[in-house]
Amino acid sequence: MRRRCQPGGAPLDLQILPLAITMMAGPQIMSAIIFVTTGKAVPVSLAFLLGVAVAVTAGVAITRGIFALLGHGVSFGSSSDSGSAGKIIQYVLIALLIAAALHNYVKRATIEPPRWLGGLMDAGPRKALITGLLVILLMPSDIMVMLTVGAHMEQHHLGFAAALPFIGLTVLVAALPLLVLLLFHRRAVRVMPAVRTWMNSHAWLINIITCLIFIALIH
Repeated sequence: MRRRCQPGGAPLDLQILPLAITMMAGPQIMSAIIFVTTGKAVPVSLAFLLGVAVAVTAGVAITRGIFALLGHGVSFGSSSDSGSAGKIIQYVLIALLIAAALHNYVKRATIEPPRWLGGLMDAGPRKALITGLLVILLMPSDIMVMLTVGAHMEQHHLGFAAALPFIGLTVLVAALPLLVLLLFHRRAVRVMPAVRTWMNSHAWLINIITCLIFIALIH
């Protein structure tokens, strides 16, 4: 967050754009992997991607609007000012992420993937669409990312068009399992179940890595 952009469609800083990767880390990408191992992989995965796209777009629009309203009464200040509201928001997010990472490490022996993931194997397009919406809009990590993006856009006076690369990259990450399936069908059919199993047994590690990446990107 080093430079100040003019209003309009200027893109997000490269420091913020990679946060799209963390949007799909954890149960989000696990959901995408599960969908490509079902009998109707393509239609179900496409419905999931539509849900993700709608959720991210709506989430960024809402957080941008929230900070725009707050901006009338709260000065976000310069990105180089350690006492600005924008920096304070970053510090709070980092503190929460450190606490989450420590919690996952301490409870690593008992942490398991959400039970609802097991019910996705027989999901149809409608359920996949709803899943795509909820894994973005209800996940604390994704809410924090979208709040960070919204605060960044307000601090740098960016229009909504500036968030389109972030939204597109998030959907692209969500689409990776489907793209792998389409490009390497035979190998993907064999490998994806093993990847799903590994992620299920290492959910705590994935959560910690996600927190650390998020901290590194917003610090």
